[in-house]
Amino acid sequence: MSLTDYLNTIIVGDCLANLASIPDDSIDLIFADPPYWMQTEGELLRTNGTKFSGVEDNWDKFNTYKEYDEFSEKWLAECKRILKPNGSIWVIGAFQNIYRLGYIMQNLGFWILNDVIWSKPNAVPNFGGTRFQNSHETMLWCTKSQTAKYTFNYKTMKYLNGDKQDKSVWNISICIGNERIKDEEGKKVHSTQKPEKLLYKIILSTTKPGDIVLDPFFGTGTTGAVAKRLGRNYIGLEKEAKYIEIAEKRIAKVKREENSLFDLSLEVKPPRVSTKQLIEGGYLSVGEKLYDKKDMFVGKLTSEGYVDDSHDVLSIHKMSAKFLNLPNNNGWNFFYVKRNGKLESIDGLRYEFSEKVK
Repeated sequence: MSLTDYLNTIIVGDCLANLASIPDDSIDLIFADPPYWMQTEGELLRTNGTKFSGVEDNWDKFNTYKEYDEFSEKWLAECKRILKPNGSIWVIGAFQNIYRLGYIMQNLGFWILNDVIWSKPNAVPNFGGTRFQNSHETMLWCTKSQTAKYTFNYKTMKYLNGDKQDKSVWNISICIGNERIKDEEGKKVHSTQKPEKLLYKIILSTTKPGDIVLDPFFGTGTTGAVAKRLGRNYIGLEKEAKYIEIAEKRIAKVKREENSLFDLSLEVKPPRVSTKQLIEGGYLSVGEKLYDKKDMFVGKLTSEGYVDDSHDVLSIHKMSAKFLNLPNNNGWNFFYVKRNGKLESIDGLRYEFSEKVK
């Protein structure tokens, strides 16, 4: 089978065998949520004496560290093989396994870009009061080589973070309520289901529309559901029939959202247009007043497209930097004009001008 036959499907069976069927250098992004080998012993009891349903699944059981390491090295080596030269991989884990996975990944030649902390404001308590509450997991974001020209949608993530550089600590609640998939008896179907918001940030930040996202431990299909919503392709690998049935039904209900943000409109390089061109094109006028976003008057436009504040005549960049008392600043994002009594960004005007002259 060709790679196109696998797109937007779940490949049933053992993850190692199915990874071997994926062509070399073919996947844009991998999200891997492997067994953590939690090594829990005995029953976990809440403070009221009732049993807490933790990770007791057979797929999370290993006999020795050597066995776990050998399994991890095999699937990670396959992931490195199928990843495109400029692709990237996210691997999530907790204190039980993330240090072993990181060691193996570095030995395999992966290059770590970030370790991102998933901080859980509603994490499960430490019922016995014997340790600190374990309220985070760690994600390793890596490329297959140090020289990879990987995708990172910096501007998009900055915009979503209140126009501030996004950080490597993500506060995202664990799955609860309607998002947590449960069976007919009201019990959670998958013990380690990840929240869609987590995959939303991962996929949106490190892929482009139409990219292929592979999840070798697909579970109930969170990766596929989010990928479909964002206009990316997915490939899932899963051997548990009960998870596959739920994942297929879940993803079938998802529709792609038409959203310029998902199409990375913010990552497109701005048009090469000058303020003088906007004046010549009738989008701005000589002597027009310029304001900041708080409606404070700054200066007037000159015939050459500069800003005159009655003291200096400077470019939009230098004048905005002067006003903000900064060494440099992007004037396109700073200045506004008034249209029908409302502020309008001059940045938007240059895009309008660029579209008209195409």
